[in-house]
Amino acid sequence: MACCFSSAIMPPKNAKPNLSHSQVSEIVKRLYRLTASVIQSLPSYDDQNFYVAPSEGGEYILKIMNSEDSKNTLLIEVQTYTMSFLQQNGIPAQTALPNTSGERMSLEEIDCGFGSQKYLVRLLTYLPGTTISKVPLTPQLLYEMGKTAAKMDTVIKKMKHPHLHVLEREGFKWSLSNVALLEDYLYVLDGEPLLEVVKSVIQGYKSSVDPKRSSFRKCINHGDFNDLNVLVQPNDKEGYRITGILDFGDMNSGYYIHELAITVMYMMIEHPKPIEVGGPVLAGWESVLPLNEVEKDCLYLLVLSRFCQSLVLGRYSLTLHPENEEYLMISSRKGVNILQQLWELGKEQVEKLWFETAAQLSDKSERQEQTCS
Repeated sequence: MACCFSSAIMPPKNAKPNLSHSQVSEIVKRLYRLTASVIQSLPSYDDQNFYVAPSEGGEYILKIMNSEDSKNTLLIEVQTYTMSFLQQNGIPAQTALPNTSGERMSLEEIDCGFGSQKYLVRLLTYLPGTTISKVPLTPQLLYEMGKTAAKMDTVIKKMKHPHLHVLEREGFKWSLSNVALLEDYLYVLDGEPLLEVVKSVIQGYKSSVDPKRSSFRKCINHGDFNDLNVLVQPNDKEGYRITGILDFGDMNSGYYIHELAITVMYMMIEHPKPIEVGGPVLAGWESVLPLNEVEKDCLYLLVLSRFCQSLVLGRYSLTLHPENEEYLMISSRKGVNILQQLWELGKEQVEKLWFETAAQLSDKSERQEQTCS
């Protein structure tokens, strides 16, 4: 899961692994025949991640899943397969290395200090770069975000696997198909001015988005295409290029328009002028996959719905784990002001800005391509 509060609900206490460096060294040696000369702990929401540099060369990330998610072996298997499929098809995703048994994941029984539990272990490729959250979000980089998100979903759509059904994930709180489930958690906003806005967005979703879902084009969503799950490196033109996509833990069967809405929402959180984000991301997306009229009509409410998911489920998780307030509330806290602003501007004004900007950028991109050819 992402480091900011994006789409995680904490697992039960003691489900998160707590391996020592000596335990990590033993696992890396036994499962991958590598001698770890450097081991560094990395931040993780509910799993445990380590940077590992073996004396044999190379750089890797050892990921130990929490014991609850480790029970969903088929789901993790499909996620792991997807990462490799994307990488083979030109999308820079992290991939898992085969262990000594030729498997890309292993269920290990480990005692982390509260009795032996089973944890899924994977050794992932280390992708160089910095998270997109740390660089200026220029219109060109936002365009690339939209383009990459659309490419990613169109590639995954072609993927074949015997267990794709596990991605249906009925009742998954973070699916934009399940926005109405937020009503069960609205008590966490009692007394706050924003409660009425959230209620209105959910009602708008139920009346104006849900009935039109049959016109959305289906696909499989990454589901968490946010500012901490995308890596970038400088390019030759004083800008940045996307060099890595991380964290496939929220993959679910959904719709192309859901991925676009999620991408727009998380880029708005990192931008000094959030309202200006939608146009460039939309232009990049439509350079790969133009929206149909129904999808266009629902984009505004779907972006607002994602803000509501982040806010409400963030507050809910905080009631369970108050000690993690700073960690849980990063995107949620920023999102409050943006949600308010989007709601006050209204659908017509926001859409006008997004779609006009997208059209201008698309025309500019076409002219540049004609000049180059």
